[in-house]
Amino acid sequence: MTTPAEVRESVPIFDETRYLNTGASGPSPRPVVERAQETIEAHEWESAADPGPYPYAFGVYEDARADAASFVGADADEIALTQSTTDGINRIACALEWEPGDVIVRTDLEHPAGILPWERLERQDCEVRVAPTIEGRIDRDAYRDAVADAKLVCLSALTWNYGTHLPVTQLVEEAHDAGARVLVDAVQVPGQCEFDVSEWGADAVAMASHKWMLGLWGGGFLYVNEDVVDELHPGQIGYRSVASSGGADSDEDGYELKRGAARFEIGTTNPAPYAALSESIELLESVGLDTIESHIHELSTRFVDGVPEERLVSPREPESGLVTVRVDDPEETVERLREEYGVVVRSLPYPEGVVRASLHVYNDASDVDRLLEGLDEIGW
Repeated sequence: MTTPAEVRESVPIFDETRYLNTGASGPSPRPVVERAQETIEAHEWESAADPGPYPYAFGVYEDARADAASFVGADADEIALTQSTTDGINRIACALEWEPGDVIVRTDLEHPAGILPWERLERQDCEVRVAPTIEGRIDRDAYRDAVADAKLVCLSALTWNYGTHLPVTQLVEEAHDAGARVLVDAVQVPGQCEFDVSEWGADAVAMASHKWMLGLWGGGFLYVNEDVVDELHPGQIGYRSVASSGGADSDEDGYELKRGAARFEIGTTNPAPYAALSESIELLESVGLDTIESHIHELSTRFVDGVPEERLVSPREPESGLVTVRVDDPEETVERLREEYGVVVRSLPYPEGVVRASLHVYNDASDVDRLLEGLDEIGW
Protein backbone atom coordinates (compact mmCIF):
# COMPACT_ATOMS: atom_id res chain seq x y z
CA MET A 1 0.00 0.00 0.00
CA THR A 2 1.91 3.03 -1.25
CA THR A 3 -0.59 5.72 -2.31
CA PRO A 4 -3.39 7.69 -0.62
CA ALA A 5 -5.85 6.17 -3.10
CA GLU A 6 -4.85 2.66 -2.01
CA VAL A 7 -5.31 3.57 1.64
CA ARG A 8 -8.79 4.91 0.84
CA GLU A 9 -9.66 1.71 -0.99
CA SER A 10 -8.74 -0.29 2.12
CA VAL A 11 -11.19 1.54 4.42
CA PRO A 12 -14.74 0.21 3.85
CA ILE A 13 -16.48 3.29 5.29
CA PHE A 14 -15.65 5.20 2.11
CA ASP A 15 -17.90 2.90 0.09
CA GLU A 16 -20.86 4.83 1.50
CA THR A 17 -19.62 7.83 3.49
CA ARG A 18 -17.25 10.74 3.09
CA TYR A 19 -15.57 10.56 6.48
CA LEU A 20 -13.85 13.78 7.58
CA ASN A 21 -13.54 13.33 11.34
CA THR A 22 -10.15 11.73 11.86
CA GLY A 23 -9.31 14.32 14.52
CA ALA A 24 -11.79 12.42 16.70
CA SER A 25 -11.11 8.88 15.49
CA GLY A 26 -9.71 7.51 12.26
CA PRO A 27 -11.33 4.39 10.78
CA SER A 28 -8.70 1.70 10.38
CA PRO A 29 -7.65 0.19 7.03
CA ARG A 30 -8.31 -3.50 6.51
CA PRO A 31 -4.69 -4.64 7.15
CA VAL A 32 -4.76 -2.97 10.58
CA VAL A 33 -8.04 -4.62 11.59
CA GLU A 34 -6.91 -7.96 10.17
CA ARG A 35 -3.68 -7.79 12.18
CA ALA A 36 -5.69 -7.19 15.34
CA GLN A 37 -8.02 -10.08 14.56
CA GLU A 38 -5.11 -12.41 13.88
CA THR A 39 -3.50 -11.36 17.15
CA ILE A 40 -6.65 -12.09 19.16
CA GLU A 41 -6.96 -15.54 17.61
CA ALA A 42 -3.30 -16.36 18.16
CA HIS A 43 -3.41 -15.09 21.74
CA GLU A 44 -6.66 -16.80 22.72
CA TRP A 45 -6.35 -20.08 20.82
CA GLU A 46 -2.78 -20.82 19.79
CA SER A 47 -0.54 -19.35 22.47
CA ALA A 48 -2.19 -21.19 25.36
CA ALA A 49 -0.13 -24.26 24.58
CA ASP A 50 3.07 -22.55 23.44
CA PRO A 51 4.58 -20.09 24.35
CA GLY A 52 1.69 -19.22 26.71
CA PRO A 53 -0.62 -16.21 26.67
CA TYR A 54 1.63 -14.02 28.78
CA PRO A 55 4.86 -14.54 26.83
CA TYR A 56 2.94 -14.08 23.59
CA ALA A 57 1.37 -10.82 24.75
CA PHE A 58 4.66 -9.51 26.12
CA GLY A 59 6.27 -10.16 22.75
CA VAL A 60 3.57 -8.06 21.07
CA TYR A 61 4.07 -5.31 23.66
CA GLU A 62 7.81 -5.16 23.09
CA ASP A 63 7.44 -5.07 19.32
CA ALA A 64 4.91 -2.23 19.58
CA ARG A 65 7.13 -0.33 22.01
CA ALA A 66 10.07 -0.53 19.63
CA ASP A 67 7.95 0.42 16.61
CA ALA A 68 6.35 3.40 18.38
CA ALA A 69 9.73 4.59 19.63
CA SER A 70 11.24 4.50 16.16
CA PHE A 71 8.19 6.24 14.70
CA VAL A 72 8.43 9.27 17.01
CA GLY A 73 12.21 9.45 17.42
CA ALA A 74 12.53 8.03 20.93
CA ASP A 75 14.41 5.16 22.55
CA ALA A 76 12.36 2.06 23.34
CA ASP A 77 13.05 2.54 27.06
CA GLU A 78 11.31 5.92 26.83
CA ILE A 79 7.96 4.47 25.68
CA ALA A 80 5.17 3.14 27.89
CA LEU A 81 2.14 1.47 26.36
CA THR A 82 -1.13 3.02 27.57
CA GLN A 83 -4.81 2.92 26.67
CA SER A 84 -5.12 6.47 25.35
CA THR A 85 -3.78 10.02 25.49
CA THR A 86 -5.98 10.76 28.51
CA ASP A 87 -4.59 7.67 30.20
CA GLY A 88 -1.01 8.81 29.56
CA ILE A 89 -1.66 12.30 30.89
CA ASN A 90 -3.20 10.88 34.05
CA ARG A 91 -0.28 8.50 34.62
CA ILE A 92 2.08 11.46 34.70
CA ALA A 93 -0.28 13.50 36.86
CA CYS A 94 -0.40 10.67 39.39
CA ALA A 95 3.38 10.17 39.38
CA LEU A 96 4.20 13.58 40.83
CA GLU A 97 4.07 14.42 44.52
CA TRP A 98 1.55 17.23 44.92
CA GLU A 99 1.36 19.67 47.81
CA PRO A 100 -1.09 22.49 48.54
CA GLY A 101 -0.09 25.58 46.59
CA ASP A 102 1.61 23.71 43.74
CA VAL A 103 0.91 25.37 40.38
CA ILE A 104 -0.18 23.66 37.17
CA VAL A 105 -0.34 25.67 33.95
CA ARG A 106 -2.41 24.76 30.90
CA THR A 107 -3.62 26.72 27.90
CA ASP A 108 -7.22 27.79 27.33
CA LEU A 109 -7.62 25.54 24.28
CA GLU A 110 -6.80 22.14 25.76
CA HIS A 111 -8.88 19.05 25.15
CA PRO A 112 -10.66 17.77 28.30
CA ALA A 113 -7.76 15.31 28.63
CA GLY A 114 -5.57 18.31 29.45
CA ILE A 115 -8.13 19.96 31.73
CA LEU A 116 -9.86 17.42 33.96
CA PRO A 117 -6.80 15.92 35.73
CA TRP A 118 -5.81 19.38 36.93
CA GLU A 119 -9.32 20.23 38.10
CA ARG A 120 -9.08 17.17 40.30
CA LEU A 121 -5.84 18.48 41.80
CA GLU A 122 -7.61 21.68 42.76
CA ARG A 123 -9.35 19.50 45.36
CA GLN A 124 -5.89 19.10 46.91
CA ASP A 125 -5.52 22.88 46.99
CA CYS A 126 -3.26 23.02 43.97
CA GLU A 127 -3.57 26.08 41.74
CA VAL A 128 -4.42 25.81 38.04
CA ARG A 129 -3.45 28.74 35.83
CA VAL A 130 -4.75 29.11 32.30
CA ALA A 131 -2.44 30.66 29.73
CA PRO A 132 -4.52 32.61 27.20
CA THR A 133 -4.46 32.16 23.44
CA ILE A 134 -5.81 34.14 20.51
CA GLU A 135 -7.04 32.23 17.44
CA GLY A 136 -4.91 29.24 18.31
CA ARG A 137 -1.76 31.26 19.12
CA ILE A 138 -0.41 31.38 22.65
CA ASP A 139 0.26 34.70 24.36
CA ARG A 140 3.96 34.24 25.06
CA ASP A 141 4.25 37.04 27.65
CA ALA A 142 1.25 35.75 29.59
CA TYR A 143 2.66 32.22 29.33
CA ARG A 144 6.01 33.23 30.79
CA ASP A 145 4.25 34.96 33.67
CA ALA A 146 2.09 31.90 34.30
CA VAL A 147 4.96 29.39 34.41
CA ALA A 148 7.23 31.53 36.58
CA ASP A 149 6.67 29.39 39.69
CA ALA A 150 4.82 26.40 38.21
CA LYS A 151 5.46 22.75 39.00
CA LEU A 152 3.99 21.37 35.76
CA VAL A 153 2.90 22.72 32.38
CA CYS A 154 0.47 20.80 30.17
CA LEU A 155 -0.05 21.93 26.57
CA SER A 156 -1.04 20.62 23.17
CA ALA A 157 1.46 20.36 20.34
CA LEU A 158 -1.27 20.69 17.69
CA THR A 159 -4.48 22.36 18.78
CA TRP A 160 -7.60 20.24 18.31
CA ASN A 161 -9.90 23.23 17.77
CA TYR A 162 -7.83 25.51 15.49
CA GLY A 163 -5.40 23.09 13.83
CA THR A 164 -2.45 25.28 14.76
CA HIS A 165 0.99 24.15 15.89
CA LEU A 166 2.22 25.61 19.16
CA PRO A 167 5.97 26.39 19.41
CA VAL A 168 6.57 23.41 21.69
CA THR A 169 10.37 23.55 21.82
CA GLN A 170 10.39 27.21 22.85
CA LEU A 171 7.57 26.75 25.36
CA VAL A 172 9.38 23.80 26.92
CA GLU A 173 12.58 25.81 27.23
CA GLU A 174 10.79 28.68 28.94
CA ALA A 175 9.04 26.32 31.36
CA HIS A 176 12.29 24.50 32.16
CA ASP A 177 14.04 27.81 32.76
CA ALA A 178 11.35 28.50 35.37
CA GLY A 179 11.88 25.08 36.98
CA ALA A 180 8.67 23.44 35.71
CA ARG A 181 8.18 20.03 34.14
CA VAL A 182 6.34 19.87 30.79
CA LEU A 183 3.75 17.33 29.65
CA VAL A 184 2.66 17.55 26.00
CA ASP A 185 -0.60 16.27 24.49
CA ALA A 186 0.53 15.29 20.98
CA VAL A 187 -2.31 13.02 19.90
CA GLN A 188 -3.06 15.10 16.78
CA VAL A 189 0.52 14.91 15.49
CA PRO A 190 1.71 11.34 14.75
CA GLY A 191 0.35 10.15 11.42
CA GLN A 192 -0.04 13.68 10.04
CA CYS A 193 3.62 14.57 9.73
CA GLU A 194 7.05 13.27 10.60
CA PHE A 195 8.45 14.54 13.89
CA ASP A 196 11.14 13.75 16.45
CA VAL A 197 9.74 13.89 19.97
CA SER A 198 13.19 14.26 21.51
CA GLU A 199 13.68 17.59 19.72
CA TRP A 200 10.90 19.12 21.82
CA GLY A 201 12.81 18.53 25.05
CA ALA A 202 9.58 17.80 26.94
CA ASP A 203 9.58 15.63 30.03
CA ALA A 204 6.63 13.56 28.82
CA VAL A 205 4.46 13.34 25.70
CA ALA A 206 1.12 11.52 25.58
CA MET A 207 -0.13 10.06 22.28
CA ALA A 208 -2.53 7.47 20.87
CA SER A 209 -2.87 5.56 17.61
CA HIS A 210 -6.63 5.71 16.96
CA LYS A 211 -6.66 9.10 15.23
CA TRP A 212 -4.18 10.03 12.48
CA MET A 213 -2.17 6.82 12.91
CA LEU A 214 -5.26 4.82 11.83
CA GLY A 215 -4.89 2.31 14.65
CA LEU A 216 -7.44 0.98 17.11
CA TRP A 217 -8.93 2.30 20.32
CA GLY A 218 -6.78 1.15 23.22
CA GLY A 219 -3.43 1.60 21.48
CA GLY A 220 -2.01 4.57 23.37
CA PHE A 221 1.62 5.28 24.18
CA LEU A 222 3.51 7.64 26.44
CA TYR A 223 7.00 9.08 25.96
CA VAL A 224 8.91 9.80 29.16
CA ASN A 225 12.31 11.45 28.83
CA GLU A 226 15.03 9.15 30.10
CA ASP A 227 16.59 12.04 32.04
CA VAL A 228 13.54 12.47 34.28
CA VAL A 229 11.89 9.06 34.49
CA ASP A 230 13.70 8.05 37.69
CA GLU A 231 12.18 11.08 39.43
CA LEU A 232 8.66 9.85 38.71
CA HIS A 233 6.96 7.25 40.88
CA PRO A 234 3.75 5.91 39.28
CA GLY A 235 0.59 6.43 41.25
CA GLN A 236 -0.67 3.03 40.13
CA ILE A 237 1.52 -0.04 39.83
CA GLY A 238 1.13 -3.68 38.91
CA TYR A 239 3.17 -6.64 37.78
CA ARG A 240 4.14 -4.90 34.52
CA SER A 241 5.46 -1.89 36.45
CA VAL A 242 8.07 -3.71 38.49
CA ALA A 243 11.33 -5.49 37.87
CA SER A 244 10.83 -7.45 41.07
CA SER A 245 8.61 -7.51 44.13
CA GLY A 246 9.67 -8.74 47.52
CA GLY A 247 13.06 -10.24 48.27
CA ALA A 248 16.44 -8.88 49.20
CA ASP A 249 16.83 -6.67 46.13
CA SER A 250 13.63 -4.69 46.80
CA ASP A 251 13.55 -1.16 48.12
CA GLU A 252 11.84 -0.13 51.35
CA ASP A 253 8.45 -0.19 49.64
CA GLY A 254 8.78 -3.89 48.87
CA TYR A 255 9.26 -3.62 45.10
CA GLU A 256 11.68 -2.41 42.49
CA LEU A 257 10.27 -0.39 39.60
CA LYS A 258 11.30 -1.20 36.06
CA ARG A 259 13.87 1.05 34.52
CA GLY A 260 12.55 3.50 31.96
CA ALA A 261 9.00 4.33 30.95
CA ALA A 262 7.79 0.73 31.25
CA ARG A 263 7.25 1.43 34.96
CA PHE A 264 4.07 3.25 33.89
CA GLU A 265 2.49 0.06 32.55
CA ILE A 266 0.17 -1.60 35.02
CA GLY A 267 -1.39 -4.96 34.26
CA THR A 268 -3.09 -7.27 31.80
CA THR A 269 -4.22 -5.54 28.59
CA ASN A 270 -5.39 -6.86 25.25
CA PRO A 271 -2.39 -7.20 22.89
CA ALA A 272 -4.50 -6.61 19.75
CA PRO A 273 -4.45 -2.76 19.78
CA TYR A 274 -0.66 -2.85 20.08
CA ALA A 275 -0.27 -5.30 17.21
CA ALA A 276 -2.53 -2.94 15.24
CA LEU A 277 -0.28 -0.04 16.29
CA SER A 278 2.71 -1.79 14.73
CA GLU A 279 0.73 -2.54 11.57
CA SER A 280 -0.48 1.04 11.26
CA ILE A 281 3.07 2.35 11.53
CA GLU A 282 4.16 0.00 8.78
CA LEU A 283 1.28 1.20 6.61
CA LEU A 284 1.99 4.90 7.18
CA GLU A 285 5.67 4.44 6.46
CA SER A 286 4.91 2.51 3.28
CA VAL A 287 2.98 5.52 1.98
CA GLY A 288 5.56 7.95 3.37
CA LEU A 289 5.01 10.69 5.94
CA ASP A 290 6.15 13.31 3.43
CA THR A 291 3.53 12.10 0.95
CA ILE A 292 0.85 12.12 3.65
CA GLU A 293 1.76 15.61 4.84
CA SER A 294 1.72 16.95 1.28
CA HIS A 295 -1.62 15.27 0.56
CA ILE A 296 -3.17 16.72 3.73
CA HIS A 297 -1.91 20.21 2.91
CA GLU A 298 -3.31 20.03 -0.62
CA LEU A 299 -6.76 19.02 0.62
CA SER A 300 -6.79 21.53 3.48
CA THR A 301 -5.82 24.31 1.10
CA ARG A 302 -8.60 23.26 -1.30
CA PHE A 303 -11.12 23.44 1.52
CA VAL A 304 -9.88 26.74 2.96
CA ASP A 305 -9.96 28.32 -0.51
CA GLY A 306 -13.68 27.58 -0.69
CA VAL A 307 -14.57 28.96 2.76
CA PRO A 308 -15.83 32.57 2.99
CA GLU A 309 -13.31 34.78 4.77
CA GLU A 310 -15.66 35.63 7.63
CA ARG A 311 -16.43 31.94 8.24
CA LEU A 312 -12.88 30.64 8.55
CA VAL A 313 -11.63 30.04 12.11
CA SER A 314 -8.42 28.12 11.32
CA PRO A 315 -5.48 29.85 9.58
CA ARG A 316 -5.93 30.90 5.97
CA GLU A 317 -2.66 29.06 5.30
CA PRO A 318 -3.46 25.60 6.71
CA GLU A 319 -1.05 24.12 9.24
CA SER A 320 -2.66 20.69 9.50
CA GLY A 321 -5.58 18.57 8.38
CA LEU A 322 -7.78 20.14 11.07
CA VAL A 323 -9.83 23.00 9.61
CA THR A 324 -12.54 24.73 11.64
CA VAL A 325 -15.26 26.97 10.23
CA ARG A 326 -18.03 29.05 11.74
CA VAL A 327 -21.68 28.17 11.02
CA ASP A 328 -24.98 29.48 12.33
CA ASP A 329 -26.18 26.16 13.78
CA PRO A 330 -23.36 23.62 14.29
CA GLU A 331 -25.51 20.68 15.43
CA GLU A 332 -28.02 21.03 12.60
CA THR A 333 -25.20 21.52 10.08
CA VAL A 334 -23.43 18.34 11.21
CA GLU A 335 -26.67 16.35 11.08
CA ARG A 336 -27.72 17.62 7.66
CA LEU A 337 -24.26 17.09 6.17
CA ARG A 338 -24.41 13.47 7.32
CA GLU A 339 -27.99 12.74 6.30
CA GLU A 340 -28.24 14.72 3.05
CA TYR A 341 -24.67 14.72 1.76
CA GLY A 342 -23.06 11.65 3.33
CA VAL A 343 -20.34 13.81 4.90
CA VAL A 344 -19.15 13.23 8.48
CA VAL A 345 -17.66 16.19 10.36
CA ARG A 346 -18.14 17.28 13.97
CA SER A 347 -19.07 20.33 16.02
CA LEU A 348 -16.74 21.58 18.76
CA PRO A 349 -17.59 22.86 22.23
CA TYR A 350 -15.26 25.83 21.80
CA PRO A 351 -14.85 28.16 20.16
CA GLU A 352 -18.62 28.38 20.00
CA GLY A 353 -20.56 28.08 16.78
CA VAL A 354 -18.11 25.98 14.76
CA VAL A 355 -17.71 22.68 12.95
CA ARG A 356 -14.41 21.00 12.21
CA ALA A 357 -13.32 18.96 9.21
CA SER A 358 -10.37 16.57 9.45
CA LEU A 359 -8.61 15.82 6.17
CA HIS A 360 -6.29 12.83 6.04
CA VAL A 361 -4.47 10.51 3.68
CA TYR A 362 -7.62 8.58 2.70
CA ASN A 363 -9.61 11.68 1.80
CA ASP A 364 -9.63 13.12 -1.71
CA ALA A 365 -10.70 16.24 -3.58
CA SER A 366 -14.22 14.90 -4.09
CA ASP A 367 -14.70 14.78 -0.31
CA VAL A 368 -13.70 18.42 0.00
CA ASP A 369 -15.93 19.47 -2.88
CA ARG A 370 -18.90 17.58 -1.44
CA LEU A 371 -18.38 19.25 1.95
CA LEU A 372 -18.24 22.70 0.40
CA GLU A 373 -21.32 21.94 -1.69
CA GLY A 374 -23.20 20.93 1.44
CA LEU A 375 -22.15 23.99 3.41
CA ASP A 376 -23.11 26.28 0.53
CA GLU A 377 -26.53 24.71 0.05
CA ILE A 378 -27.39 24.28 3.73
CA GLY A 379 -26.24 27.82 4.36
CA TRP A 380 -23.34 28.85 6.52
